Amino acid sequence: MSENRVVEGRMVTPAKLAELIEGESPMDTEAIEDADRECPDCGGNVISVGYMPSVTEFVTGYKCQDCAWSETDRD
Repeated sequence: MSENRVVEGRMVTPAKLAELIEGESPMDTEAIEDADRECPDCGGNVISVGYMPSVTEFVTGYKCQDCAWSETDRD
């Protein structure tokens, strides 16, 4: 079940959130979850989404709901 969230003032789906983090549309996504951490830039709430940018890769992306900050769990 995908739950939409407000990010930077607009409602996003898990696929759109992954696209904001990755820069391109993912192949598949999981549901958006609370990341239980604060944004290092503005102190806002951070959410996460798991997604597959390609057939061979699974990434967890993190995005602040209030500003442009984002990161992934890639090494």
